[in-house]
Amino acid sequence: MVLDQVNGLPVHVLVLHAAVIFVPLLALGAIVYGFAAPLRPRIGWAVALLAVVAPVAALITKLSGTEFYNRLLSEERVSPPGKVILDGHMSNGTTTFWLTLALGVLSLILVVLTTRNPRALPKIADLAFAVVLLVLGGLSAYYLYLTGDSGATAVWGTY
Repeated sequence: MVLDQVNGLPVHVLVLHAAVIFVPLLALGAIVYGFAAPLRPRIGWAVALLAVVAPVAALITKLSGTEFYNRLLSEERVSPPGKVILDGHMSNGTTTFWLTLALGVLSLILVVLTTRNPRALPKIADLAFAVVLLVLGGLSAYYLYLTGDSGATAVWGTY
């Protein structure tokens, strides 16, 4: 399949670095955009771009990881303890994708609502957006960390 290998290298190990870069950048940008209305005109374009790129990077990483996992299982290259670790890794990756998608969608909505006037929303709505962006950004970053840690354990751990 297309998301399995490129020149013998697993696509997953090639693309996961995009998620590692773009998901935290989206989290940081969305939080700043949510809480710092005066900066919105300067960073809105970057937040909007990251709101699209980060979920796409997370999705491609997740799909390529699934292909890699299935190939390893079919070739019987995963020990029972390794399978447990990889199952956790895949679960964390799925959660990371959904949290990043939610963060991206909410970020885009806020950017669209405030593009012409950074203070267009009522104070309570603006604060609600900011708090939800903070929570989603924090959770996205946390699950990205968990995903990477379990992936590194699966590759480099002794089990």
